[in-house]
Amino acid sequence: MAPTKTPAVELDVQGRTVRVSSPDKVYFPARGLTKLDVVEYFLSVGDGILGALIERPTTLERWPKGVFEGAKMATRADSTGDAFYQKRVPQGAPEYVETARIAFPSGRTADEVCPTELAVVAWAANLGTITFHPWPVSRADVEAPDQMRIDLDPQPGTDFTDAVRVAPVVREVLQELGLEGWPKTSGGRGLHIFVPIEPRWTFTQARRATIALGREVERRLPEQVTVHWWKEERGRKIFIDYNQMARDRTIASAYSVRANQRATVSAPLRWDELTSVHPDDFDVTTMPARFAEVGDLFAPLSAVDGPAYSIRPLLDLADKDERDHGHQDLPYPPEYPKMPGEPKRVQPSKDRDRAR
Repeated sequence: MAPTKTPAVELDVQGRTVRVSSPDKVYFPARGLTKLDVVEYFLSVGDGILGALIERPTTLERWPKGVFEGAKMATRADSTGDAFYQKRVPQGAPEYVETARIAFPSGRTADEVCPTELAVVAWAANLGTITFHPWPVSRADVEAPDQMRIDLDPQPGTDFTDAVRVAPVVREVLQELGLEGWPKTSGGRGLHIFVPIEPRWTFTQARRATIALGREVERRLPEQVTVHWWKEERGRKIFIDYNQMARDRTIASAYSVRANQRATVSAPLRWDELTSVHPDDFDVTTMPARFAEVGDLFAPLSAVDGPAYSIRPLLDLADKDERDHGHQDLPYPPEYPKMPGEPKRVQPSKDRDRAR
């Protein structure tokens, strides 16, 4: 006799009815968390997750089978994974799910989900979305980034504590140039710093500004920081991943759940608490209480009258680096077409010209 299927649950989300099918389906076996638990988590941090996504084209990271041991993400080379990135709006989406058209580096376009209300988040979570990857642009102008996202990525031999040591120097450089950043955990070992910027710059300019920032931090912390793209050159340092500002490269939003056994979430932080917290402090079970206590620490980033800084000082720094140090562009990700001014995209150990 087949097991009885648990009936769907209907939730009222700000006046919308959102249906949650198989609500008791286990999504995080190690924690005993179900699909309904995940949906209800997002609703508990509703103002925060919506603020992070509103009016932004958003890629959905879907784990419809849950996050179980051995689960893997589908790739271009192997589409048989247990999870996948949804870059186009799913068929059969409700009428309230709006979209924004974006262009990939290849020139192809896609209509991505563009959340405008909390019901869209709950609907996506019902599809197995645990992590939301919004573009650093708004639907009003998908060619002009309005956020600079700085990814402090610990390399083998380093961890969150090392990223925390680097973060104040990143802030120091930003403030010296008239900018301010807002930190959050990645949900893993890393740390992200978001900087709201004037939406009048191209992706190329925003990426160049991030490279200039990374190089300056590397100069100040040469034993701790690297901007080398090739892993074989990074060493045991914190990599400032400048390519996260390239077109179609996104970072998990604040309040997103991460695909690990602990069900951690990407948590906005105050600068003064960086040294007293750990990524494992923030998960699906603990974040609702923290959100109720501190509110949305990333609210200034989504406020209509929030700050928006010029990246001109960083672009001037990039010009100075080129003039004084001969610093040119750095490699793009491998799936990108060759970009103007980009150096050879060849792993150093395989570069025959370098070996001569």
